[in-house]
Amino acid sequence: MKFINKINLSKQIYGCLDAVIPLVLAQLSEQTDGLVFIARDDVRLARIEAGLLALSDQIEVVSLPAWDCLPYDRVSAHSTITAKRVQTLSRLAVLDSETGGKPVVLLTTVNGWLQKLPRLSYFADTSLNLQAGQTITQETISAFLSRNGFRRTQTVREYGEYSVRGGILDIYPHTDQLPVRLDFFGDEIESIKFFDSLSQRSEAAISQVDIRPAHEYLLDEDTITRFRQGYLKQFGGRAARDHIYEAVSAGQTTAGLEHWLALLHDGLLSVHDQLPEWRYLFDVDAEAVWQARLDQIADFYQARMEAVGTEQDQVYRPLPPEQMYLTSAEVTSFHAEGQTTILSGFSRPETAASDSDTGARLGPTFGAGAASEASPSVAAAQHIRQAVQTRPVILTAASTGSLTRMTELIGGHLEAAITQVDRLDQVGSSGCYALLSPVEAGFESPFACLITEQDVFGVRSSRPQGRRRADDFLREVSSLEAGDLVVHVEHGIGRYEGLETIRSDGTDHDCLHLSYAGGDRLYLPVENIELLSRYGQEGSEASLDKLGGAGWQARKAKIKGRIREMADQLMKIAAKREVATAEPLSPPDGVFAEFCARFGHPETDDQLDAISDVLTDLSSGRATDRLICGDVGFGKTEVALRAAFVAAMAGYQVALVTPTTLLARQHGRLFEERFKGFPVNVATLSRMAKPKEAANIKAGLKDGSVQMVVGTHALLAKSIEFNNLGLLIIDEEQNFGVAQKERLKELRGDIHVLTLSATPIPRTLQLALSGVRNMSIIATPPVDRLAVRTFVGCWDGVVLKEAILRERFRGGQTFMVCPRISDLSRIYDRLITLVPDLKILTAHGKMSATELDQAMTDFGDGAADVLLSTNIIESGIDIPTANTLIIHRSDMFGLAQLYQLRGRVGRSKERAYAYLTTDPQMILTPQARRRLEVMQTLDKLGAGFSLASYDMDIRGAGNLLGDEQSGHVKEVGIELYQDMLKQAVEAARLDRAETAEEEAETGWSPQITLGTSVLIPDAYVPDLSVRLSLYRRIGALAESDDVSLISAELVDRFGPVPQSVKNLLEIVVLKQFCKRCNIQKLDAGDKGFALSFKDNHFARPDQLIGWIAKQGGAVQLRADHKLIIKTDLKTKEARADQARGYLQDIAGLLDNAA
Repeated sequence: MKFINKINLSKQIYGCLDAVIPLVLAQLSEQTDGLVFIARDDVRLARIEAGLLALSDQIEVVSLPAWDCLPYDRVSAHSTITAKRVQTLSRLAVLDSETGGKPVVLLTTVNGWLQKLPRLSYFADTSLNLQAGQTITQETISAFLSRNGFRRTQTVREYGEYSVRGGILDIYPHTDQLPVRLDFFGDEIESIKFFDSLSQRSEAAISQVDIRPAHEYLLDEDTITRFRQGYLKQFGGRAARDHIYEAVSAGQTTAGLEHWLALLHDGLLSVHDQLPEWRYLFDVDAEAVWQARLDQIADFYQARMEAVGTEQDQVYRPLPPEQMYLTSAEVTSFHAEGQTTILSGFSRPETAASDSDTGARLGPTFGAGAASEASPSVAAAQHIRQAVQTRPVILTAASTGSLTRMTELIGGHLEAAITQVDRLDQVGSSGCYALLSPVEAGFESPFACLITEQDVFGVRSSRPQGRRRADDFLREVSSLEAGDLVVHVEHGIGRYEGLETIRSDGTDHDCLHLSYAGGDRLYLPVENIELLSRYGQEGSEASLDKLGGAGWQARKAKIKGRIREMADQLMKIAAKREVATAEPLSPPDGVFAEFCARFGHPETDDQLDAISDVLTDLSSGRATDRLICGDVGFGKTEVALRAAFVAAMAGYQVALVTPTTLLARQHGRLFEERFKGFPVNVATLSRMAKPKEAANIKAGLKDGSVQMVVGTHALLAKSIEFNNLGLLIIDEEQNFGVAQKERLKELRGDIHVLTLSATPIPRTLQLALSGVRNMSIIATPPVDRLAVRTFVGCWDGVVLKEAILRERFRGGQTFMVCPRISDLSRIYDRLITLVPDLKILTAHGKMSATELDQAMTDFGDGAADVLLSTNIIESGIDIPTANTLIIHRSDMFGLAQLYQLRGRVGRSKERAYAYLTTDPQMILTPQARRRLEVMQTLDKLGAGFSLASYDMDIRGAGNLLGDEQSGHVKEVGIELYQDMLKQAVEAARLDRAETAEEEAETGWSPQITLGTSVLIPDAYVPDLSVRLSLYRRIGALAESDDVSLISAELVDRFGPVPQSVKNLLEIVVLKQFCKRCNIQKLDAGDKGFALSFKDNHFARPDQLIGWIAKQGGAVQLRADHKLIIKTDLKTKEARADQARGYLQDIAGLLDNAA
């Protein structure tokens, strides 16, 4: 099927619109030995690659991205970028022998083309093929991995890592989306399976895997010698003391080593030097990009050379640009050779008759602002009916949901059916088709008509990327560190000092060492670890309790009473809401789908659930009062927009109240844009509105001519009268003052209320409040948001200057965040020196509310290039143009704070950058280093705000439940507080006091002594943090089935389970029975068991006495209420089995009684 004119390899090809370029590449690939397309940037590269893949499966497409770091940077390219480059270069190295008959298209960027490469032959023989059933030693594989740049770790999470645990070898190769697990039997690979890097659980089995180098270099003896000689020859003998020289001499890779790649190889070559027979196509406007890049490389080289004499600790000696990159002369010479073709988006001029033209032109648009007055879907259908008479019509969208919605809206106005196809080469010579494709703007040619969702609705969505839950990963990264504050249910706040093995009677037992006030110490057996909870991220100032003191119990009891009062209050609010009636509101048919189609992104699952919840509420006939919780930018506003549309189209007024002028203006602009073309008058009211304008808006609200108003707390003034208010939307209610909150309560009455909050709410707290407050959680980020590229390193003026200027040159802004107000003036002086021509605004918590609001509004309006602030920007600010974040002394922030701060950037489709800087003079604590490592790891996981929820600081709970509750959290710690709240709400829901029996159910853990070793050996799980996280998970198990699952996971991850771990799991099963039977203590000796009931209580004493009588004297109940079971227990291994048998019998007495 033909879509464009036939073209040839002329010097220029005209009519190359974005959607046409894949068609051009497909045609030309059949006319050459190989084709290289050089895109302007990585976004274009990804889009062209997706377009080619959607076109045909008869073309082999390989892509070579450029390093995603700056020239002469101190950091390396991201591991995923390195992985893709190594994979592509390895493929190119063997193309001559493995073409498979398909034409080959290599896609790269201007930056990738300008960057010189090692010889392709280097990559031809560097892979290791491993197959199930193959005989090979673990040592051989480990040696290969180590030589080829893989890092040995305890737990494999990222590309280029491997770990060895007994007979299990985990590898994260660069050629796969998932890491692989090799299970050995002796020296034979028994099985190869993919596994999930988050949960660490095995998945599908595979027959073989190819392992390729982790870097574009190999640190073997020859390479090290070559580097040492080349480095000293280039920079002189003094350079032998440089960090980079010492690291390579020791055989160690180090951050940024790739920037001396020419010394690690015998020189580098360009792409076209290595593929001389291939044809090179340059993207539209590529020439301007490569000129700018060459200038940037020269500027960076110069900046590094000027800094060489001034650097003290980290001397950076750059290689001359010609060793690493193409020069301007080389670029000019290459173009003169005649192997290049330039693409142009314009029509061919008459003077260029020898050049080709695709014949494609931009098609019409049908969205807001189009010439037709009909709705977009009707206008598009009218055009399709005409076009389809002479050529096929293809509808495209970037996601399945968007494509379905588009075809349904347009198909309803067409007589003929729309056929779904997987690739463009499946399109026939006539008819209407639907295709998944990321193309933004369509085209028309004499042979075809392609219409995108942006053409119809004026927006563009992106194809959703697979996202995985990060719960298991978060459990491990937040495990206890020595020095952390913890809360013991019985003894209060203590400090965790470490994991210690206690030896007693010839057995080893792992215990957690806790210190308390006055030097008191407590050793808690690991099987009772569920008695501990984390105090919270910001608990460093809390005072320790004294062991055996009455203070903790009194404090806990007092807070328990207050929490119960709060739970009762919540239940009263819920009951009152249940009886409040309101007019049922339903989405209007047809036009509602049209409104939803204007949303520029595919909805996330969480978003769809929240929208469904709200629409159900509105149509229920009861007054809605729902909380929508999710990080800024996660799509809460879209939920509010759809609710507002339903209310406004039903004839009711809608009011959206925001805490700041900036947010009011942002929301106002968005609402006006989305409601354009609908009979809804949208107005914005804030202190920025002129008096006459404000008066007109107030009059419109009173007479009903203004159907929708967005504003600050000015909307809450007594002077504001609504004609027919039906829906009140409150954004960030916790940021309003007391008086404004009281006014909001007055307004609530019998109208629908939707509250939006960006406060991270833990899932446990959500469960605690379920049934009390209607709540929807949006924890999944938008599917088209690019991951924030995160760099961790010392303050480097050269890099930071470039980061700020790069953001400025692409029309963006930068956040510069300091941990303390006292840092601001010093950093301001540094910034003025680095970027003297840029405008810098300052914002911090000691400014008045008016000054702060003005600074934020000015920055949001683009009045400054850099906002220098404290972490006051952590939430409640949404500036899509600000996509670079620099954090000074990032080691002084908590994990949740860092994640929330990084969430301020990356809100648009632009790539965002976060620089977490540290002081080179300061030694990082292990906890700080771990936090920064986690932040760098999470830049690709899509963990959503579940990280901030999991590691929530104390402020979070206060925002949700009020300042008083925040004080309660400080008293008992965040985790215990959540448990207490959940119990209180459950009791309040059932309208009864918590019984002593139920209260006793929590806050204790059976103590079981079998005389066996109970621990996870270092040799089995070497990583301490992983061991601790396993202890926490095992200690919290509540069902025997859970024990079986975690036992299977241990075998999968670490190999056969040692006896001491089996003993631990056995004790956990016995604990479950003991808890059920109210047995506080179980001791085993050679002659039997001794059982002690908690508070000397058993629920069915009559059944127990009857059972004892049937045991023929083997069981006795002593005067001290201990139950003595006489039996021969000579082997310690048999004790757990026999104990389980007796406990099952005793638990059965409770079942019989029931």
